[in-house]
Amino acid sequence: MLHATVASTLPHRSPLQISAWSHERRWSIRGEEPLQGLSLVDGRTDDLAEVAKAARAWHDGAALDDIHQAAPFVHLTGRFDVPDHDPARLTESEWRSMRLEAAELESDWQEFYQSLIEAAHAEPALRALYPFTSHWALRFSTTTRPHLTIVGPCLSTSGEGMYGVGRGFISPDLGQFSTAREAVAAAVHHLPADLGPVALGG
Repeated sequence: MLHATVASTLPHRSPLQISAWSHERRWSIRGEEPLQGLSLVDGRTDDLAEVAKAARAWHDGAALDDIHQAAPFVHLTGRFDVPDHDPARLTESEWRSMRLEAAELESDWQEFYQSLIEAAHAEPALRALYPFTSHWALRFSTTTRPHLTIVGPCLSTSGEGMYGVGRGFISPDLGQFSTAREAVAAAVHHLPADLGPVALGG
């Protein structure tokens, strides 16, 4: 058996997905929220007993931090439970996950990407929008997943200390800047007026 699922007592959590590796004694897990299909927890281990601990905690509806305490191999993605699907909280959750991902990224240009994410998050006009990435370019939406409504410019970094702002996808036609803060300021300048609060994209 290569795959198994473990349901949760919490309706706002999808069943925990457990996968066995084909060529070595190792397992991976992924626990999602059902509205957007995004992971709350993931992880890999060669200890099946640890998988069982994580599965039990997920099944019982334990808090995400408590799942990690029960099975330390479990990686918290930064997202948190939003039982009522409040768009503002989903947006906050996604920003938190994106910032953690940027901090944990192992890449030669991690510093530049993290600077871009942090500069965008520090700007209230962008922080109020739902963030998402594609090929490590930062974009924004006025609705949450699963149906995004793209708004405003695309922010990107070359990994060489330059930041681009463009109308299209990774096409810096609105300018290239030597700091993330300058790029973010340019992006805010090109945001439509009166966007209003983020709505559910369902």
